[in-house]
Amino acid sequence: MSVAYISLGSNMGDKVDSLKQAVALLNAHEEIKVTAVSSVYDTDPVGYEDQDLFMNIAVAVETTLSPVQLLEVCQSIEEELKRVRIIRWGPRTMDLDIVLFDDQVMDTERLIIPHPRMHERGFVLVPLAEITMDLVHPVLNKSIEALLPTVDHQGVRKHLEVKSVDAFINC
Repeated sequence: MSVAYISLGSNMGDKVDSLKQAVALLNAHEEIKVTAVSSVYDTDPVGYEDQDLFMNIAVAVETTLSPVQLLEVCQSIEEELKRVRIIRWGPRTMDLDIVLFDDQVMDTERLIIPHPRMHERGFVLVPLAEITMDLVHPVLNKSIEALLPTVDHQGVRKHLEVKSVDAFINC
């Protein structure tokens, strides 16, 4: 079993419901088990700023899938939730990014692990720290706890506390 961490975000439609649906779809896959979910954070957009606020979470999953197979599942969930790619870093109903996969390091045309900008983004690190402070970035060789003070937290605000995976999916 491998352990992966996925960052999820939405800034169109019913954002929290979209996050719940995405987590439920991940968890429903026969080769994926969602083991932890962070609280929901509302976050300021990064990159393309002329858009609505995002809602972001991080999840931990156990999986028998390879990183590329997990990416395919994530992309199929984005598609099912009507993700359309028009503007880079633009509005989206759902975005799932694999940020870490075990201690693997890979850089292919389709997938880069660890996510190349995860350590620069409060909207990734703040939710991730909630579910795993001790995890070590395999390239930077720093824990999530050590990386957290290096990012701007101002645009990241707790919106909804989450007690468990089941409670989040079913509330």
